[in-house]
Amino acid sequence: MKKPILLILSLLFSIYSLAQTQKPPLHGKHWMAITGKPLGATAGAMTFAKGGNAVDAACAMLGAVCTMWDVLSWGGETQALIYNPNTGKVIAINALGYAPTGATPEFFREKDMNYPPEFGALAATTPGTPGGLMTMLAEYGTMSLEEVLAPAMQMAKGYPIEAQTANSIESRKDLIKDWPYSKKVFLPHLGEGREGPHAGEVFVQEDLFQTLSKLVEAERKALAAGKNRKEAIYAAYERFYRGDIAEEIVRGTREQGGLFTLQDLSNWKVKIEEPLSVNYKGIDVYKLQEWTQGPALLQSLNILENFDLKSMGYNSANYINTIYQAMSLAFADRDFYYGDPAFEPQSPMKGLLSKAYAKERAKLIKEKNDPNISPGDPYPFQGQENPFKNLLHKRTELLAYDRPELPLMGADDPFLEHFLAGTTSIQAADEAGWVVSITPSGGWIPAVIAGNTGVGLSQRMQSFVLDRNINPFNVLEPNKRPRVTLTPSMALKDGKPFLSFAVQGGDTQDQDLLQMFLNIVEFDMTVQQAAEAANIHSYQMQSSFGAHEIKPGAITLNSEVPSWIRDDLRKRGYKMDFQSRTSGPLNAIWFDWKHGTFWGGSSNHGEDYGIAW
Repeated sequence: MKKPILLILSLLFSIYSLAQTQKPPLHGKHWMAITGKPLGATAGAMTFAKGGNAVDAACAMLGAVCTMWDVLSWGGETQALIYNPNTGKVIAINALGYAPTGATPEFFREKDMNYPPEFGALAATTPGTPGGLMTMLAEYGTMSLEEVLAPAMQMAKGYPIEAQTANSIESRKDLIKDWPYSKKVFLPHLGEGREGPHAGEVFVQEDLFQTLSKLVEAERKALAAGKNRKEAIYAAYERFYRGDIAEEIVRGTREQGGLFTLQDLSNWKVKIEEPLSVNYKGIDVYKLQEWTQGPALLQSLNILENFDLKSMGYNSANYINTIYQAMSLAFADRDFYYGDPAFEPQSPMKGLLSKAYAKERAKLIKEKNDPNISPGDPYPFQGQENPFKNLLHKRTELLAYDRPELPLMGADDPFLEHFLAGTTSIQAADEAGWVVSITPSGGWIPAVIAGNTGVGLSQRMQSFVLDRNINPFNVLEPNKRPRVTLTPSMALKDGKPFLSFAVQGGDTQDQDLLQMFLNIVEFDMTVQQAAEAANIHSYQMQSSFGAHEIKPGAITLNSEVPSWIRDDLRKRGYKMDFQSRTSGPLNAIWFDWKHGTFWGGSSNHGEDYGIAW
């Protein structure tokens, strides 16, 4: 009788924990704008109010949050999915920067590094966000660059900085002082007790304002010369990547020890790509290609399709054990097979995303956690022989294990700090049918600012590996994109938008997104309930940051998980820690086709915020 009683108790716990949400769901009929910062959402609302579409609003939000610094800047990277109602297709935007000339494994090994560094000019890929914003706007928006950048430019002239960012600057000031242009921007009270800005202080970025003004000036000149809207936006793109802005970015970066060349910026281009997708119980789920970790969510869904998750009950011990191991299987494949598809070797994505391969992987899920889950062999599932079979076991010997016998120690644990490295997310939709999901990042505090541009550089180089035995697909090469954690999501049902969703959180992003999707599809939660619902976080995968460590069997659970579930999981081999909020900072839009409205969900985890009309 013990198991049925525990199941009933689990169901009662689920009902109790989901009875109310701390934030109300957001409802809108005409448009919806959600992002990680309230001021960013306001920028989207202002753009909608001026007649912009969802792409215009998303670009305005992107510009605003890049000006707010905490988790990204203008020199970072932008990844997006866009639903085009005119074609009924989902479009993928790849605006991830690439490695500069001279960035090779040998270069970093000579500096006694196992991976490219976390911080500094050598951590930077080429800026991607400006190109991503301008490409999305030119191709799919309706407004001018000047209109869309207006909120960001007002903020660059001065906005009241929030405590989270101000305190982050102050806590990292010792590193910031190593970089002269960063010191000039971030530390307005140099020599005082508190050298960073105070919460609520008007934070001014004059150099950034001048850079954005140059983009607007290039657009104005092109329009005056008879160019159309699209051509004028690309004139601004040209100035950033090939004109005087590029020259100052390169000069300022090289002065601080970086490797950028003018040719690197000139040759880099935004890619408009076909997304990858799988069908889960009649719903088509879309992710970016394998230069992101996004396909791991698709693999997880394929694996979990072989189980009756609903009958297990939300966050029961059986459910947690099953999704933990499914994610471990998918992420083991991520860690070995994913990389930039523009370079050889080509990732075996056809095999990795096949239902037959997932069925075989599903057979490996056990009653107890397997800490030795390793990459599989998808090549036979696409009719090929695996050229890297000899490396599959060798890589395990090379992984850095973060003292697996020790528990996680909370947010200040260096392992967790790397693993959970934040960004933000942007969601926008309009009544004409445009839907946008973006996960931008890069240039977080402490960031190197590139000369007198106000542009903070990305730190994404650290996501490469230098040893092909660890991942032959993600080895550093000049002009190659690293495999990143950034991963917007979109789902269609019956050919129409069903859910647009994204989250910040480094390697945990697709863990949170997977659970949010299952919360809605399997457990009938509203989008706000799903955004706040307690998730689990697994660390049985190689971190994409820092020392790239792995912690098999480690799991974060919500503090309210009952003792009987904890006991059950402990017997299954899990090493647990607990936090009061474990949803992750999820943002999402669910499409209510019955009533012709939008439902917005924005988790209670952080500062995420939405506005609708």
